Amino acid sequence: MSRLAGLAGLSAFAGWALVLAGLPWFRRRPLVDRIAPYLLGPRRPAAGPSRPGSDLSIAATWRELASPLAQATGERLARLFGVTEPLHQRLERVHSPMTTTEFRFRQLTCTGAGLGLGTLVAAIIPLPGGLAFGFIVGGPLLAFLVVEQRSVAESDRWRRHLVLELPVVAEQVGMLLGSGYSLGGALNRVAERGQGVCGRDISRVCERIRLGLSEVTALREWAALADVAALHRLVGVLSLNRQAGDLDRLISEEARSMRRDVHRELVATIERRAQQVWIPVTVATLVPGVIFLAVPFVEALRMFGRA
Repeated sequence: MSRLAGLAGLSAFAGWALVLAGLPWFRRRPLVDRIAPYLLGPRRPAAGPSRPGSDLSIAATWRELASPLAQATGERLARLFGVTEPLHQRLERVHSPMTTTEFRFRQLTCTGAGLGLGTLVAAIIPLPGGLAFGFIVGGPLLAFLVVEQRSVAESDRWRRHLVLELPVVAEQVGMLLGSGYSLGGALNRVAERGQGVCGRDISRVCERIRLGLSEVTALREWAALADVAALHRLVGVLSLNRQAGDLDRLISEEARSMRRDVHRELVATIERRAQQVWIPVTVATLVPGVIFLAVPFVEALRMFGRA
């Protein structure tokens, strides 16, 4: 008991010291500010009290201190539950305006809300110890996984739309190259007219090109970020822009190959769903049959038992 009291007192002292250190009348002026009037040259402005909206405010300082912990905790929990892809790649892929720090803070906020809700349910409803502990632990884990799964699902949905739109966009780029456009001009044209997933991604590729990257390097960055096999093949074809004379024909063949891949995947999905239809039919047929067979079997056992 004395150890707990000492630990609580030490924690309270450290907390009050950090809080009072943010107050201008409590903390000591830095040595540089104290000797600044006696130095030659331009005077350094004294450090005044931090305003609520400034970068030196206590809230901003606590946010900067907590952001590495939030990111590390979120990444470890995500890997623990099987999410191996980095968060920044998912956010950049879907053009999310949030940073990884903002996402992790929002996720930890939802986790805290889940902890509070689970604790409240365990406190209100009279439950056994194991079930109450399950509510307390399962609430924050469920909230964490829901937010993480939404990010993963949005990233997968973006990649799926990219696969479906890529054959049409590849054919457009091939027609523009065949009509005399350069690779950069064709990409700019598609980015201006495109409204879907590929259009937004190609707009980012054009921005990277305007920042000084070559067309091939920007396209390879896009392929690495999207992580789609069809896009990797298309970028490999487009990288032959300065070497092949019939690039439009190669792009058309690649677009037909993409359509065949999508068609095979669609046929496989249809067959899989057709097989899944028979599962409830089989169960609905077997259960009554087992019941009808069990009744005469039990009756026969009774007759042999009496004999």
